[in-house]
Amino acid sequence: MNFTSIKDFKIFIIMLVVLALPATLTMLTVKKAQEVIAPVAGISPLGYTWSLLLFIVPALTIITWLHVSHNQKLIRKSFWLALIMLVPLGFILDIFFGLSFFTFANHEATLQVYLPGFDFDRMMWRLALPIEEFVFYLSGFVTVLLVYIWCDEYWLAAYNVPDYSAETKEIEKIVFFHSKSLAWGLILILCGFIYKNFFTHHYQGGFPGYFTFLTVASFIPSAAFFKTTYRFINWRAFSSTFFFILLISLIWEATLASPYQWWGYNYDQMLGITVSAWASLPVEAVLVWMAVTFTTVIVYEAIKIWLSSGKRLKKAFLGSD
Repeated sequence: MNFTSIKDFKIFIIMLVVLALPATLTMLTVKKAQEVIAPVAGISPLGYTWSLLLFIVPALTIITWLHVSHNQKLIRKSFWLALIMLVPLGFILDIFFGLSFFTFANHEATLQVYLPGFDFDRMMWRLALPIEEFVFYLSGFVTVLLVYIWCDEYWLAAYNVPDYSAETKEIEKIVFFHSKSLAWGLILILCGFIYKNFFTHHYQGGFPGYFTFLTVASFIPSAAFFKTTYRFINWRAFSSTFFFILLISLIWEATLASPYQWWGYNYDQMLGITVSAWASLPVEAVLVWMAVTFTTVIVYEAIKIWLSSGKRLKKAFLGSD
C-alpha cells in the first residue's frame, strides 16, 4: 500500500468534510420545510422519463470514447463484467424493496409502464414499479463507472497505476477480510436503529430498512476487497466521480423528483433525518449515491486486478485452485 494512495484517500475525506460541514450547518437553519407540489394533471408530464437523460447523455458520450478512442480490451472487459455484478443490486432494491422504500405518486411523470415488485405490506406482487426505475439504476451504475474510467484513464491518468500486470503479480489473492469495514458497517446499522427508535422526533420507531440496505450494499464489497483494491484505486479520479454524481443526484432529487413527487419515500423505512430545505428529503437520498460510487469503484478495480493477473477466477480471488 503506497504512500500516495494513503495521502490521496485522506485528502478526499478532508474534501468531503470541508464541503459537508458548512452545508449541514446552513441547512439546519431552515425550520420550515418546503412543501411538495401536488401531482395534479400537467404539472410535469414525463418529467421522470426525460430526466433520465441526466445519466444517459454522459454515459453515451463516454462509452463512445471508451470503444472508439481507447484500445485496451482490459478496460472494456472489466467495465462489462463489473456491470453484470452491479446492476442486479439496483434491480433487487427495486423488485423486492421498491414498494416498501419508495412511493410514485405522480403517475404522469412516467410512461405509466409498470413492472412487478413485491409489496411486503400486502405480502403480494404488484405491477406498480415504473419502468423508469429500472432504467434509472441501470444508467446510474453505467454512468458512475464510465465517469470513473474516463477520469482514471484520461482526465487524471497521471495518478493511476500504470502497469497493472506488474503490480498484480505481487498479489496472492484479492479477497482479504477487512474487519474495520465490517465493524463500521455493523456500528452504522446499530446507530441507525438506536437513532430511529430513541432520538428522532419524526417517524420514530421501527427499523431503518433503506439505510440498512445501503450500508450492507456498500460495506460487504469493502470488507472483501478493500485491502487489495485500496492502492489500485485512483482516488483523485474517485473524488471527481463522487462529486460529479453527487451534484447530478442533488439536482435530480432536491430540485425535481422530490418536490414534484416523481418518486418519494416511505418515511417509516427511513432514519428520520430529513432536509427541510429540500422538501423534507431523507438523508438516505444523498447517501445512496455515495454508497453506489464507493461500491462501483471497488468492484470494478477488483475485476480489473483479476483480469490483469491472468489467473483463474478462484485462484485470483481466493488464492487456491
